[in-house]
Amino acid sequence: MAEINKEQGKLLFGKVLTPQGLIERGVIAVSSEQIHYAGEATWLPEVYAHWPADGQTSEDLLIPGFVDVHVHGGAGHDFMYSDAESLNAITKFHSSQGTTTMLATTMTASRPAIDQVFTEINAYRATEMPYTQIAGMHLEGPFISPKWSGAQNPEHIVLANIEWLEQWENDYPGMIRQVTLAPEREGALEAILWLRKQGITAALGHTDASFEEVIAAADAGLNQAVHMFNAMTPLHHRKPGAAGAVMFDKRIRAEIIADGIHVHPAAISLVANLKKDNNLLLITDAMSATGLSDGEYTIGDLPVLVQDGIATLKDNPAALAGSTLTMIRGFRYLIQEVGLSLEEASRAASLTPAISIGMERSIGTFEAGKRGDILRLDAELNLQSVWIGGRQINVK
Repeated sequence: MAEINKEQGKLLFGKVLTPQGLIERGVIAVSSEQIHYAGEATWLPEVYAHWPADGQTSEDLLIPGFVDVHVHGGAGHDFMYSDAESLNAITKFHSSQGTTTMLATTMTASRPAIDQVFTEINAYRATEMPYTQIAGMHLEGPFISPKWSGAQNPEHIVLANIEWLEQWENDYPGMIRQVTLAPEREGALEAILWLRKQGITAALGHTDASFEEVIAAADAGLNQAVHMFNAMTPLHHRKPGAAGAVMFDKRIRAEIIADGIHVHPAAISLVANLKKDNNLLLITDAMSATGLSDGEYTIGDLPVLVQDGIATLKDNPAALAGSTLTMIRGFRYLIQEVGLSLEEASRAASLTPAISIGMERSIGTFEAGKRGDILRLDAELNLQSVWIGGRQINVK
């Protein structure tokens, strides 16, 4: 439990979403960057005289900060071309949208290009990180299928390479949190076994795998699917494909881009009904144009055209190229368009992604000892305030 510090402690009042349910008259006590208490506002009234209070009563909603495990950039910047300035810009923007923890997600690229991202993210993580906390990296490729490259550059696709993974893990211990690969490709099952031994999420994506190949991969330890339905073999009643295998197998979590573009709300609802017990993750798959106007951008080294907020490859308008979604917009979409409950949407946006990267003991819910990552929303689910580690972030 966090130590009470009367100089640094603060009280936040509102409707508090806890693992036990919504507390209508609740309070969160934060001290020394951690949550000391979250629950009924009748707790320890003698403390109120010592800690500054963010309003003694509030009809606003307090929910855990969002965790985005699949995000490529934002505010005009891409993790593939990152330095301290661009990383500050990306994390500042996404913190203003409720993301308090993220994985810097790479593209299918050359080995030297990916090495450079490791170097930059490692250096940035050694700093204070004033905005969204980068918990590590998600390698989306380069071990994918050329048949389903999507917005990934097929020139850089290679077979799964455990030597590369071992070198990255040795040079940057704990940095890799998730690797997306095509499980049907040569060497993929061995890579999945290696990843799971390291405690790294092994995810399928950009894959031509059959139903049977995905089940075999799950037997080896594959435990997640990126951007569900997109860039994978589709569901058919006689050939369930990768999409069918993910929905069928309870061992595999499903990422979903809830923007009304990548997946129909009815399909999201179907997956949500099957992926109970913390198996559904909200992601953005946000690219550099997120937070900016329509125009021409890049994702990795490929040109992208954004029109009406929809990002597609400039040379192939039929190919979606990431998204311009933010976590707060996706969270609202899950509730207002898909019909998920507040509790279900919060699990998908906060707890389940925290579980997927092995951080559920420190983030994802309001519990004593966890980091003070807190979002204040109004009755229409508009974001009003953000705290990361107990520090309030400017959301304007």
